[in-house]
Amino acid sequence: MARDETGGQNTAWTDPGCPVARTADLVGDRWSLLIIRDAMDGARSFTDFQQRTGIARNILSDRLRKLTAHGLLTQVDAPSGRRRLYALTDAGKDLFPVIVTLRQWGERHAFTAGEAHSVLVDDDGARVPDLQPVSANGSPLTCDTTAVRRPA
Repeated sequence: MARDETGGQNTAWTDPGCPVARTADLVGDRWSLLIIRDAMDGARSFTDFQQRTGIARNILSDRLRKLTAHGLLTQVDAPSGRRRLYALTDAGKDLFPVIVTLRQWGERHAFTAGEAHSVLVDDDGARVPDLQPVSANGSPLTCDTTAVRRPA
């Protein structure tokens, strides 16, 4: 079950048996995804997130509270001890392939040819290759070669 921002149980899943729907319920709004993206890119403080996204303070507070309650972010003490910072949890880090896939889809479909945009690179400065799901035998998977098996 999902947890609300106070840590209580929330039984209102969009589609209780679907992992995609549950994930969208947890991180499906644009602000949550942009906060996760920025946390992956080094944002740690409330001010970092606000400056990078331009999000209103009340919305940012709400999203940070929800992402923390759902275990995607955790709060840690700043070295100065004066404030709390945010850090990705393992569950938050597990969203990396999702963020990369969204980025790569955007590079292909959300920009016109030749339009400038940021590029994700590895430690050597090389562009990260396109992610492609593959089967157990290594062949590419698509929506035409997979099916959802629902519980009986």
